[in-house]
Amino acid sequence: MKWAPTSWRNYPIKQQPIYEDPEAVDAALEVVRRLPPLVAHGEVDALRKHFVKATQGKSFVLQGGDCAERFVDCNRDSIEAKLKILLQMSLVLTWGARFPVVRIGRMAGQYAKPRSSDTETKDGVELPSFRGEHVNGIEFTKESRTPDPSRLLEAYFHSSATLNYARALLDGGFADLHNPQHWDLGFFRNPANRDRHQAMLHSILDALEFVESTGVQAGGIFRTVELFSSHEGLLLPYEEAHTVKVDDRYYNLGAHMLWIGDRTRQLDGAHVEYFRGIENPIGVKVGPTMEPDELVELIQKLEPENRAGRITLISRQGADGVRDKLPALIRAVQKAGCQVVWSCDPMHGNTTPTSTGLKTRNFDKILEELRTTFDVHHEQKSHLGGVHFELTGQNVTECTGGPEELSEEDLPSNYETHCDPRLNYAQSVEMAFLMAEHLQKTRRDASD
Repeated sequence: MKWAPTSWRNYPIKQQPIYEDPEAVDAALEVVRRLPPLVAHGEVDALRKHFVKATQGKSFVLQGGDCAERFVDCNRDSIEAKLKILLQMSLVLTWGARFPVVRIGRMAGQYAKPRSSDTETKDGVELPSFRGEHVNGIEFTKESRTPDPSRLLEAYFHSSATLNYARALLDGGFADLHNPQHWDLGFFRNPANRDRHQAMLHSILDALEFVESTGVQAGGIFRTVELFSSHEGLLLPYEEAHTVKVDDRYYNLGAHMLWIGDRTRQLDGAHVEYFRGIENPIGVKVGPTMEPDELVELIQKLEPENRAGRITLISRQGADGVRDKLPALIRAVQKAGCQVVWSCDPMHGNTTPTSTGLKTRNFDKILEELRTTFDVHHEQKSHLGGVHFELTGQNVTECTGGPEELSEEDLPSNYETHCDPRLNYAQSVEMAFLMAEHLQKTRRDASD
């Protein structure tokens, strides 16, 4: 069947809310269609070029942000914190890898989430599950949990405001490497860790001072950076409303990059049908149930021309499952000759409940999956081209371990997520330092 922005409607679809008033949904989406695009197609093309380099091992992709954004987090402090953590992590990774790092935020649109069940029951009362603020509210009441079409417009305007302020910050020098607010390492409880990372930080700043002392006219390269937006392309009517034809090609101009989740990657499903027709770089979550032949077929359906820079495979096997599943997946993709970027999501496969029912993730397990994934790619003569984290620039207490040595008893003190647990500011920076050390060692070993 010939592709069109509406052709997904002819396929079975999963993870969609059921609205009581379809006409109100259509009216809201018609307004979205008339509003200005959130991103420009030239920015999407620029990101595609970065992914081409990542395919070749000449750049590294850092993708991170909230599990599910909240409308209330569209504020100055929250947006600044998200930018700060991505900037810090990317600079540290650049130092370790010695090649460019592409920054992609899980932000300005990550308002919808898939759920394992359409309904939730409490005290004998059954209501629709919370699907993110794009759809309904977290409060367990009929009014809150009823999918609300007006939230489709709210999501647009909150995404627009987030992108507008993020761009203003970057244009205004927020990313300036000389800014002292970027270099606070006081969160390390372990003095040895703090001293080790302080030494790396001094090396970075010393290199910056050397470049400037030579009289190099750096212009704005030390003051601003590129930042791209991404979210899971879950609500297809909303994504369709953002789809625009430019020079005989279709772009989703609601984000620079979108991805297909592990629950919506069916070969004969609506999400795969929609994603195969847009020019944006797209990600595919590769979970433990993915089979090698199925993965190759999925890649070829999404990108039959095998153009580099279009497909990113985001593996999420769990720390204990990487060696069992990932090698065969890599070999299958290599044998088929598919040009892809491999990324690692070490978060989703390592979620566990506490004794009190809170969902958490352990820092060491996250790091174990990441390190094992690096090792497996090296063993298979492949390379890991990116990472995908659920994180926040704020000091929440949702994941155990890390430089603050958080325990289960610490979690309730600042547990804010409505969905999955995120690395906090300290844990995220520590993760970047540890990855940088790994990349630095790999680079030195390769040159020996």
